[in-house]
Amino acid sequence: MNQQIRNYFALFVLAIVMAACALPPEAGGMQPSSSDQVAAQVTSTLQILTPVASEVTSALPSELLPYTFYYLGLDGGGSMQVFRIERDGVTQHQLTFEPVNVLDYDVSLVDGNVAYVAKNQLLLVNADGSGRNMLVDGGPIDGPYFRPVFSPDGQMLAYALKGLNLYTVSTGVSNLVIEDQLEDAGNGLVLPHETYWPEKYSPDGTKLLITLGYLEGGSMAIYDPGANALVRLMGDEDALICYTVCNGSEIEWSADSSGFYSANSQNDYSSRTGGLWKVDAVNGAVKTLIPFSPGDGTINFPDEPYLAPDGQLYYFFLNYAEPSGPPQRPPQQLVRSAPDGVTGRTVLRADTFELMNEALWAPDASFVIVAYGPTQDVYDGGQAEIVYLDSRPNVVLASFAQQMKWGHRKP
Repeated sequence: MNQQIRNYFALFVLAIVMAACALPPEAGGMQPSSSDQVAAQVTSTLQILTPVASEVTSALPSELLPYTFYYLGLDGGGSMQVFRIERDGVTQHQLTFEPVNVLDYDVSLVDGNVAYVAKNQLLLVNADGSGRNMLVDGGPIDGPYFRPVFSPDGQMLAYALKGLNLYTVSTGVSNLVIEDQLEDAGNGLVLPHETYWPEKYSPDGTKLLITLGYLEGGSMAIYDPGANALVRLMGDEDALICYTVCNGSEIEWSADSSGFYSANSQNDYSSRTGGLWKVDAVNGAVKTLIPFSPGDGTINFPDEPYLAPDGQLYYFFLNYAEPSGPPQRPPQQLVRSAPDGVTGRTVLRADTFELMNEALWAPDASFVIVAYGPTQDVYDGGQAEIVYLDSRPNVVLASFAQQMKWGHRKP
């Protein structure tokens, strides 16, 4: 549900057309905030929240979390930075100290090093925050570049700059493997015909899911680094997996890397493209599991799918009568089903999650960390709470967290 990637794509269009004009907003529905607006909303929200450490339950077990927990949060000066919470759920470290907002980041699951984006630069720090090193300078244009993604073995860092790039960590060498396709419309106007952003590596590291971005709309493709080949999605053409630009948090690879699940819950009156899909990573075949509308006057809202080790699919879901106007934020519930998303669907908790902005599943699906927006009009991040599936009380991890990720797998 994170709107930041849509914001980035809009900025990219503005930058490459080299004009100050704005694209017309989508009619109706929830409108994404600009990056400055999001930062302002977050800052004002935190004025009524206590600091991170004081919001965490005091008597916590020594290993509340299976792995270290990373997120973007606000520092004392109001800038968005990368933070890490240790497995005890209490000990916190600030890892970046930029004078501006950190816009994006990723964590190496091998050594805990963090690649991040600030001031249109791709930077790297060690797991303890030391050794700040600029890898790539994107130049003076403030655009949605880089979106760093580490390979599972930590040897490769994919990022976007004029196309899809692969940076070899051991050698410090970058290669532009797919160049953005730009269209010269004349009179100095250059439009994006197709652009390429990395999203998420498969568990075995042999495939990289990427976003295909257009002037309006978006899709996905699977990049094979070994063969330097791109597999585009096919089938169910009317089911747009991404309306603007994809969101990696709503993508879940299967453990064997043979395919992935994707959910799109960014529904408004002009972008009625919600649903849940399963994609074959070999040929790109798309299968719709849950359509936006089943044709009976109702709407489906699936979100944040996770295929757990028990073979069951866990996700957030709501089916309700189609409203006459733009859908509001839906009060979804936690559900579990067979891998087809339908068979044996069971509601796991009675409470609802209408203020959920993003979620991060525990590896064993015993709990999910939910970022709750403080109000209906905040769509990025929020108070991060552990929600147990056995209905134990929630545990607050952070007053505000955005782009939540698990850290490296070492004890």
